[in-house]
Amino acid sequence: MATLPHEMTIEILLRLSVKDLLRFKCVSKPWCSSIDDPDFIKLHLSHSVKTNTNHSLILRHCEYHFFSVNYDSLKTTQRLNHPLGEQKTPIKILGTCNGLLALIDDNGRIFLWNPSTRKSQVLPSTEIEFSSPSIFFPRSTYYGFGYDPIPDDYKLVRMVQVHGKNNSYLHSEAKVYSLRSNSWRRIKDFCFYLSFYREFGFLADNALYWMVLKTPQSGNKSIVGFDLGTEEFRFVELPDSCLNKRFCMNMKAMGGYLCLIATYTEFNDDVVDIWIMKESWIKLISWKKSESILGFPIVIPLAFSKSGDKVLFSIALHKFVWYDLGSKRVENVGIRGLPSSFDVDLYVESLVPLMVML
Repeated sequence: MATLPHEMTIEILLRLSVKDLLRFKCVSKPWCSSIDDPDFIKLHLSHSVKTNTNHSLILRHCEYHFFSVNYDSLKTTQRLNHPLGEQKTPIKILGTCNGLLALIDDNGRIFLWNPSTRKSQVLPSTEIEFSSPSIFFPRSTYYGFGYDPIPDDYKLVRMVQVHGKNNSYLHSEAKVYSLRSNSWRRIKDFCFYLSFYREFGFLADNALYWMVLKTPQSGNKSIVGFDLGTEEFRFVELPDSCLNKRFCMNMKAMGGYLCLIATYTEFNDDVVDIWIMKESWIKLISWKKSESILGFPIVIPLAFSKSGDKVLFSIALHKFVWYDLGSKRVENVGIRGLPSSFDVDLYVESLVPLMVML
């Protein structure tokens, strides 16, 4: 039988799922070597992102059960074995990037996990370098996880702030973990107020974003971004039409872009506006109460369809719908085996390894 040229073999392998590639490593030593090659892993990931293939939803139920749903079919759930196994320890997802998930348990241990390859790694611990004046002073901790392409490094950001009386703050620090060096280091401090106990950043356009307050006295949320390359913080302006409204604001990342969800009341109608940040803010969707199903529960945009004409939403943390951008119609998505309630994230299946990147 004729042997395919190496370049043609690689082109075929690039179009396969991670599950198939892991099986095909047993075909021959050359195939195993090709699939494990760092350049091939990057090409496969790039192909998946560009073609919107090999994506899955990951659902977290009852704080320690994890399920995945293939995004191409959206038919049924599959149970995932996370790094803590059968331990019923609450776990939160700090962020997802290139098929890797950053997790934290109730003891503060942080893991990196690739659900596709079933590999995981425990991160080294790092102390908070300022001493808390009292255990009775509240503390806010913000995390974010992303990828810096220039040094080819995955980074986890942690910001900690101890709050004093009258919403002032006493101490704060910011640290970055590098997978390449497998170590933490302190970076320049931040000049804003962390207003929640624990918040997780969203990755879009090589930056991480959180909701913060500009000053302790400010009652309005602001968006701050952290550039993973320069490791500097900056504020992001809100859409002009949001500046003079009283609204509830949330964020998400969708299609590689920062997404803003603004809920407010206008002329006795509840309205949800979905904005997306490209070169500037663009209003993507506006729902009124009469157009909503369930009368405005928690609405979370997750991903565009392959054709780009629909958006997948999580509704009330227990179901999914497609929203047609043209007709503005809503279509229920029937997925077998969905848990009664869940948190949800989208991730791309990848071969990205977790060993320290020396």
